[in-house]
Amino acid sequence: MSTPTSDNTLRVAVVGSGPAGIYASDLLVKSDVDVHVDLFERMPAPFGLIRYGVAPDHPRIKGIVKSLHNVLDKPEIRLLANVNVGEDVTVEELQEYYDAVIFATGATADRDLNVPGAELDGHYGAGQFVGFYDGNPNFTRDWDLTAEKVAIVGVGNVALDIARVLAKTADELKVTEIPDNVYDNLNASAAKEIHVFGRRGPAQAKFSPLELKELDHSDSIEVIVDPEDIDYDEASEAARREAKSVDLVCQTLEGYAMRDPKGAPHKLFIHFFESPVEIIGEDSKVSGFVTERTELDGNGGVTATGETTTWDVQAVYRAVGYRSDAVNGVPFDDHRAVIPNDEGHVLTEFGGDIIPGLYTTGWIKRGPVGLIGNTKSDAKDTTTMLLDDYRNGTLTPTEHRDDQAILDHLKDKGVKVTTWEGWHNLDAAERALGEAEGRERKKIVEWDDMVNASHPEYSI
Repeated sequence: MSTPTSDNTLRVAVVGSGPAGIYASDLLVKSDVDVHVDLFERMPAPFGLIRYGVAPDHPRIKGIVKSLHNVLDKPEIRLLANVNVGEDVTVEELQEYYDAVIFATGATADRDLNVPGAELDGHYGAGQFVGFYDGNPNFTRDWDLTAEKVAIVGVGNVALDIARVLAKTADELKVTEIPDNVYDNLNASAAKEIHVFGRRGPAQAKFSPLELKELDHSDSIEVIVDPEDIDYDEASEAARREAKSVDLVCQTLEGYAMRDPKGAPHKLFIHFFESPVEIIGEDSKVSGFVTERTELDGNGGVTATGETTTWDVQAVYRAVGYRSDAVNGVPFDDHRAVIPNDEGHVLTEFGGDIIPGLYTTGWIKRGPVGLIGNTKSDAKDTTTMLLDDYRNGTLTPTEHRDDQAILDHLKDKGVKVTTWEGWHNLDAAERALGEAEGRERKKIVEWDDMVNASHPEYSI
């Protein structure tokens, strides 16, 4: 239950309840200013990519969710989920109810691979598959897993997540929160070989050391690295000396390259110095993948050798980065796929004018790079800018000071808002489903089912 606000309270709407939005909300209410935050979320549940962008077998994510829960428990913050800003309520309308608006909508769309054959059936974006196995109601309930050999383009943690989910057995993942449709699909998977491709070398991989090491913990997965792919130039060696995480990744990959086979049924190959050239098709479906061999140029980059390899695969997943979507009523730079900003203020365009009262943080501000630490520091920059504007008197106070006003406005539009209490109802419903099967939680997938679980009175 949120604390009633006074006429002197700084009223802020934060759009997006992933880590970026929650950290920004937390910093605002921790400041020396009396602040009330309404945290808007398009989905019927909070937490953004922590709920819908991370593989279900990541136990460390539970600690992050707990810390985000603690923030949303604060009385100065009110969750308003199942509200699509830009459609259910316009940005102009928000500005009638709030002194400032922060956009923290993240990035869920996939960047393009831009090679011939990208249009073939069996070529997928990482975000599509992640949305499927994380039970995101916006994504398909069924997935074609008939491919025995799969290529994954990209050497970041999302690529590892996809490789691990494809290589594990469905029963290994059933102890997690995956819904029934995901288990049934994975249980029918034919995948036996997973090939992960990186254009550069081991020192340029973006894996987290712990995730790379844990990749091999499953008895069903054997990680294989070709010793010829263990190569470093001067810049690569410098990167190892300068960053412990880079050195740990290289050490782990070297260990995979040197060890004896352990005989696990699913083979997971990590290839370096292979640049995507073409996806081959037969009858409009993926039937192969062509890469060109590269070599280090001495500066950490690579040059093409002209030597190509055709890989026998029946599916290709691209994990080459996410891309943000525009918010209706807010400027958007299509080329950079971010909101134009000056490190905090929303601008009419890059180099353009400040739009008073509008701010941005997270991936929609800087692009989909960085981890939790980057998100926290980014939120600090934006909220500091907003609070400075408030203290300097450059924010125009809204005439609406009643906490109930925005709720009445949304109710008049027929929007079924999910509050923090509603999330607790949904949370309890998912935990009950999981408990019945001896696990902590089982996700509810369908949008209407999530809303009904959040509002038991709607389903009566």
